[in-house]
Amino acid sequence: MRIFVTGATGFIGSALIPQLLDGGHEVLGLTRSEEGARALEAAGAQVQHGTIENLDSLRAGAAASDGVIHLAFNHDFSQFQKSAENDRKAIEAIGEVLVGSNRPLVITSGTALATMPDRQPVTEDGGVVIEEHPRAASEQAAKAVAARGVNTTIVRLPQVHDTRKQGLVTYLVALAREKGVSAYVGDGCNRWPAAHVSSVAQLYRLALEKAQPGAIYHAVDEKGVPLKAIAEALGRGLELPVVSLPPDQAEAHFGFLGLFAGHDLAASSALTRQRLGWTPS
Repeated sequence: MRIFVTGATGFIGSALIPQLLDGGHEVLGLTRSEEGARALEAAGAQVQHGTIENLDSLRAGAAASDGVIHLAFNHDFSQFQKSAENDRKAIEAIGEVLVGSNRPLVITSGTALATMPDRQPVTEDGGVVIEEHPRAASEQAAKAVAARGVNTTIVRLPQVHDTRKQGLVTYLVALAREKGVSAYVGDGCNRWPAAHVSSVAQLYRLALEKAQPGAIYHAVDEKGVPLKAIAEALGRGLELPVVSLPPDQAEAHFGFLGLFAGHDLAASSALTRQRLGWTPS
């Protein structure tokens, strides 16, 4: 298949392109820059010039492809709501082109979007979506285009890492350096799930190839690492004191990370592994 990938030069996209090419697919990658175009061509992909705000470029890429993996998202959390609304518009624009075609559309969400009672890890088929969470716009848009006949699948991401980037933990590192302490909230037993970027890229390929309309998959290897353990590891690595903060001081210390720092985000991928044969490592 010829696959249109948004976010093709990003952290996950750069790992995904080789997976798709090795699987025998062609890749059409979205990029806004000449540098990005050169990187895509060097990787063996074709180039679609445009941005996620340019809806015509998204429609053109989707129209020229047999399937779409939508990875692009603006991670400037100072504009989280705006970024989420832009993502809604992007999904709607891509979906317009795919209505009635059965061509798969894989969109991106986050495991932090749903909760389970009694601190149980969120499952793919369970949990309650936090509708007021900005990123809920992505799943709302996916359901809206699915209702119009688009073959839509959702991949929820945890903290995705390699040796260069670590999801929200990257911001914790910068914050610890800035504040001079590595902090967690309360007893720090709230958990963050995680997976390596190479395993996440593999999951996107499997979600595309085995597309089941309406399916939700969790790109989770570790169900949940306690935030206290993360803070202690950063403290050792940065040689900084580790401190516990009361919940009423979390927002002042963590800034936008206060949205996540005190929350238990544990998530399971048992059904994803079973249904797709995915084995993260």
